[in-house]
Amino acid sequence: MAVFFVLQTLDVLTTLMGLHMGAKEASVFVGRLLQLGPVSGLLISKCFAIILVAAALAFHRPRVVVFLNYWFAALIAWNLYTILSSLATTRA
Repeated sequence: MAVFFVLQTLDVLTTLMGLHMGAKEASVFVGRLLQLGPVSGLLISKCFAIILVAAALAFHRPRVVVFLNYWFAALIAWNLYTILSSLATTRA
């Protein structure tokens, strides 16, 4: 469970960094939430993620949490790639 919360925190941080650098949100759902403000929209989306994990654990489906951890790790990797490629383009 701790891994899930660390990944959520890293996702918020890398998403905010990417948005600050001019990246666009790929998710239509999160993109709509971001209209409320970047931090507010991300926090609401993280509340949904926590609800999903709580439901998975309540129904004794720990593999769903493992899947979500891999999913968010991939999202963080994508965010970092976007940030680093943006930095490389800016400095070139």
